[in-house]
Amino acid sequence: MSNKDQPVTPMMAQYLDIKAAHPGALLFYRMGDFYELFFDDAVAASEALDIALTKRGKHQGDDIPMCGVPVHAAEGYLLTLIRKGFRVAVCEQLESPAEAKKRGSKSVVKRDVVRLVTPGTLTEESLLEARRHNYLAAYAEVRDEGAIAWVDISTGAFHVMPSAPVRLGPELARLQPAELLVSEAQEDAAATIAEDIGMSLTTLARSSFDSTGAEKRLTEFFKVASTDVFGPFTRPELAAMGAIVDWLDITQKGKLPLLRRPRREAQGDAVQIDAATRRNLELTRSMEGGRAGSLLATIDRTVTSGGARLLERRLSAPSRNLGEITHRLDAVEFAARASGFRADLRDMLRRVPDLDRALSRLALERGGPRDLASLRDGLSQAEEIHAAITAEDTPARLTTAARALEGHDALREQLDDALVAEPPLLARDGGFIAPGHDAELDEARTLRDEGRGIIASLQAKYTEQTGVSNLKIKHNNVLGYFIETTATHAEKMRTPELAETFIHRQTTANQIRFTTVELSELETRILNAGAHALEIEKRLFDELRAAVLAHAGEIGDAARALAEIDLTTSLAELAQQENWSRPKIDDSRAFEIEAGRHPVVETSQRNSGTPFIANDCALGQESIWLLTGPNMAGKSTFLRQNALIALLAQMGAFVPAKSARIGLVSQVFSRVGASDDLARGRSTFMVEMVETAAILNRADDRALVILDEIGRGTSTYDGLSIAWATLEHLHDVNRCRTLFATHYHELTALAGKLDAVENATVAIKEHGGDVVFLHEVRKGAADRSYGVQVARLAGLPEAVVARARQVLDALESQDREAGKGAAALIDDLPLFAIPSPPAVQETNPALERLAAINPDELSPREALQLLYDLKESAGFNA
Repeated sequence: MSNKDQPVTPMMAQYLDIKAAHPGALLFYRMGDFYELFFDDAVAASEALDIALTKRGKHQGDDIPMCGVPVHAAEGYLLTLIRKGFRVAVCEQLESPAEAKKRGSKSVVKRDVVRLVTPGTLTEESLLEARRHNYLAAYAEVRDEGAIAWVDISTGAFHVMPSAPVRLGPELARLQPAELLVSEAQEDAAATIAEDIGMSLTTLARSSFDSTGAEKRLTEFFKVASTDVFGPFTRPELAAMGAIVDWLDITQKGKLPLLRRPRREAQGDAVQIDAATRRNLELTRSMEGGRAGSLLATIDRTVTSGGARLLERRLSAPSRNLGEITHRLDAVEFAARASGFRADLRDMLRRVPDLDRALSRLALERGGPRDLASLRDGLSQAEEIHAAITAEDTPARLTTAARALEGHDALREQLDDALVAEPPLLARDGGFIAPGHDAELDEARTLRDEGRGIIASLQAKYTEQTGVSNLKIKHNNVLGYFIETTATHAEKMRTPELAETFIHRQTTANQIRFTTVELSELETRILNAGAHALEIEKRLFDELRAAVLAHAGEIGDAARALAEIDLTTSLAELAQQENWSRPKIDDSRAFEIEAGRHPVVETSQRNSGTPFIANDCALGQESIWLLTGPNMAGKSTFLRQNALIALLAQMGAFVPAKSARIGLVSQVFSRVGASDDLARGRSTFMVEMVETAAILNRADDRALVILDEIGRGTSTYDGLSIAWATLEHLHDVNRCRTLFATHYHELTALAGKLDAVENATVAIKEHGGDVVFLHEVRKGAADRSYGVQVARLAGLPEAVVARARQVLDALESQDREAGKGAAALIDDLPLFAIPSPPAVQETNPALERLAAINPDELSPREALQLLYDLKESAGFNA
């Protein structure tokens, strides 16, 4: 028989069958204390994990590549694989080798996949960021209507909302899901968005998105007669939610997570912010992609994981509900004033574990004793926090949250009575049930831990009973426990009174060995005591887990209330630490900021010892400020800070300003900064135009728009034309509140022609040909851009700066001579009849050299020689 014809081993046949059922995932095949991978999976995993690639046996004549990871360290390897874009099918042993042998000596241990690990279905503490949600999202379309559903199975949050196809990108940018589910029909459209956001894309069969089947899946999952009990849902919403439940059933292999009832959100509930604006404003991620340097990192004072996740949700989706915003601000203002109350609450909150995630792990049977202890400790702290809040005259929002913190006494006491103070991580380790909780467990532990003492007591009893002083109870691996004495004394144990109790077992050269029924029973109990104790603890763990899950709804409510209290007190702490003020939010179109600051820049400058210059912004009846001034003067910072102040106000936070009055903002759009999108073949200018087009096409009259340097990516007159037309469109069509920064100071003349445009400029001071940035925004217009001065500050060679000055003077002189100043351009609207400037005349080399000379640095001899050189270069003979 050739190698090619060798039969496949039973174990490898089992592996190949299981792998065939999960072709898109790496198969973690459990073999004892290791998960092993074979064939292409082994090659891919060894490279991704940087572990050794070996071989095990042959298949069709070729060596079988193999690698493995220890079971106890598997979570770390899983995290690495998930972050590198892999999915992992975890295949466990469903019986012991001993059980397999009962079916035959060559029987293979039963194995099957118990879980498919994907980016959106993680629950383990070590695989998740404690302070961020891990969303699994699904998008569905039914007859051109769309909907997005999203769930975090680690916390149980479940949401759905209608979403037109054009809103898919912005909404996903807000949610930042780890994984998106789409049908085959939507795969191409979703692929680009998934790549932009950096999420995993999973394509499911169309049947997963069937709205009729989805409704059935949802009713079965939540054990309700109809989804109407949750409220009215559209067909796309049902389809998206049903796809999520279907995927969870596939990945969790029937062990479905504990999800809260789906909550429907409306698009009008939150301020709309598109992906480009989120990126430009660095709301939750900096331009480098990390959390550091973002607004979220700067304002985060939360002390619980739940509070941190709530802060990110609120910042990502500020409210448009005036009543809701007011209630949030009332609570923050109260906590800011009550410093002692706030400090006490924050101390108690620091001891609150992550209740949501502990509860989720228990529901999925991935939890352990520490999760039970987390719930015990969290509910204990909840009672204390409830008492502290109800003792004060608190606002309605805090009072409502406090109600969810009471009524957990019975469960808390049950957990407190059952668990030790610091239990182990895993139930299989035992030792987590407190002494005195269960009499049978205490007895088993006594036998396990005090077996030697019990044997000694029995030995003393038998010594007294027989009168044999040298009687010993011993143990070996052959006989187990036995009674041993010398042949001389053994005769006493063979008397009729004792013979029925002491049963002869073995005679050696010098010793005779006995046993008793009592000793045999005790031996069995001692030998099995450890395993029996562990079985009892596992049973008690299941009972406690069931008790917790029976109160899952109340625990979830308490977790949300604790997050709300944490967020409120953290925003109050932020306001006090940073001297922020309560904004006035109303239904007007006002936008009046007094002494506003950029929170991230201010923090950075404080760390470097540089004061931040605060500025006012009062759009008033003029809904567009046209902001001019040199680069580096602070225009972009001013634009961004006002957008951030609006978002902070509507999320319910105090703002970095002396005062602020803001009429409700419906949308925030930002076009700031420049970058290429080479992957899609877009230049910097094309990216700029795409983002500008999105603003002009979508901004309504309640939007806040900030635009910086529109048109700078193309030629001067092209750019000026585009900036001009954009400003007109915002004024005439969009009619929204706008901050429009530009280096085209020619546009300032528009303030005299367009009613809602007002000029503002960033002040500078000129000194010795240089500019000093004052970072103060004032009414008025800049007369020029000061680009040459900024270039000099940046370190351009002096010769280049001097030449640039000459060219600039020539251009400006010719422009004046042509009579085409800003006023003339206005008169030419909309034809832009602006002639191109004539070519710059070449300057005299002698003048160039003279401009570059510093007389203070010349000696008399050098000055004389220079005079001869200049005369010669000018064309005169010496």
